[in-house]
Amino acid sequence: MERFRTRTALLALTAASGLLLTACGGSADSGGSKAADRPEYGAGEPAPAHGDEDGTSERDDLREDPDHLSTFALDVDTASYDYARRALADGRLPDPSTVRPEEFVNSFRQDYDRPDGDGFSVTVDGARTDDEDWSLVRVGLATRTTERSGERPPAALTFVIDVSGSMDEPGRLDLAKESLSVMTDRLRDEDSVALVTFSDEAETVLPMTRLDGNRDQIQDAVSDLDTQDSTNLGAGVETGYETAVEGLREGATNRVVLVSDALANTGDTDADAILERIAGERREHGITLFGVGVGSDYGDALMERLADKGDGHTVYVSDPGEAHKVFSEQLPRNVDLTARDAKAQVAFDPETVEEFHLVGYDNRRVADEDFRDDRVDGGEVGPGHTVTALYAVRTEPGAEGHLATATVRWLDPETRDPHEETGDLETDALHGSLRAAPSRFQVTAVAAYFADALRSRDDRHDRLPGAPAGFGELADRARVLSDTTKDGAVRELARAIEQADRQRD
Repeated sequence: MERFRTRTALLALTAASGLLLTACGGSADSGGSKAADRPEYGAGEPAPAHGDEDGTSERDDLREDPDHLSTFALDVDTASYDYARRALADGRLPDPSTVRPEEFVNSFRQDYDRPDGDGFSVTVDGARTDDEDWSLVRVGLATRTTERSGERPPAALTFVIDVSGSMDEPGRLDLAKESLSVMTDRLRDEDSVALVTFSDEAETVLPMTRLDGNRDQIQDAVSDLDTQDSTNLGAGVETGYETAVEGLREGATNRVVLVSDALANTGDTDADAILERIAGERREHGITLFGVGVGSDYGDALMERLADKGDGHTVYVSDPGEAHKVFSEQLPRNVDLTARDAKAQVAFDPETVEEFHLVGYDNRRVADEDFRDDRVDGGEVGPGHTVTALYAVRTEPGAEGHLATATVRWLDPETRDPHEETGDLETDALHGSLRAAPSRFQVTAVAAYFADALRSRDDRHDRLPGAPAGFGELADRARVLSDTTKDGAVRELARAIEQADRQRD
């Protein structure tokens, strides 16, 4: 555990936590005290110094900032995990730079309580590990489910399809065409779609068109897609947003869906430069970006940055089953938004917490003082989602009492009014061990351990608290959990860990 004992707590204080469309209302395992009821210390404001009378602390060498706050924008990306699975299936370990632990953690179903209405529920729980005084703490956020598809407003979706030469590989453009065709059948009559293609240039091949009475026309446009030349992704995104603005529908959910291997090689190839060109349309009209990555050779970093800064999220698909799930199930069901600019802040009690570290969310960090500054960009979250943030937490020896308060803040998508919910955790609510924790908590831990091991590529690397000795032991845990949960996604996790174990040999 040397890594955690010697690194500063700022790694967590500034770390971005929280992910995906979850949110909250205190869990049954959580304590009942609210940060707002503690005048000396609360979420959203700095905690007092914890040390000697002269203001110094024996742990000053561990922290650059002792305020015990961790603030981040919510994020629901899962592309990193799915792309890692593709690499392992192809017989290679994923590049460590493409492994984002929060996307591994958020790829699995959780059992958080759902809120009755719009907004979030907040669940905070934890379990002690075999490493002395170290625990794993889980912050779970969840939004309401979509019980009836008719509850959502109409959707206006502009599909921006990469038809460059690299998309000619099996499992790229053909997968996109099949997926779009299936999705067209699943959308409602009052929904609308537009179609933009790009290679060396971009072209609007279908303006915004209602599905009612026009499904055959839309299907013909999809079937006519064919690969061409180089990849001018910047032109595709710019034309896509222009088309979305031209077809903008008031009262509808307006979204750009980018389907690409993100291997930009012509025109603007930098995410910031591309986004600057469409910044006005993005801010003025609230159009969100949904990135769908394809291909064994995939520009993960570019797609992820585009989605983060484009108020959206990314997924990665490598086979028809995954594509069907994304286009015919997830996208039609979740085109609506529950929250805009959602942020989370976790306040760890300095009386009980020695240090802490957020797992992942490296590029979603928000300054603590910006938590309630609604001008600062957060994450966009839809109905039926959960977001999980996992922390490694070192408690004071023998500590008892309040451990942490998690607060989520978001804006209503229509009125832009701010809302907040909180959840708390007491030390006596920590499970005595990881194996004593609920199965979904254990799955979260295994996913985080897997990502941590893939990032390290070094057997001497100090793992997260409680980490198994190697991939083999981790795979054993995943197999047991797959039997316990009867969850196919957990079985796939066990299979991916086994593949990593073989590649490491």
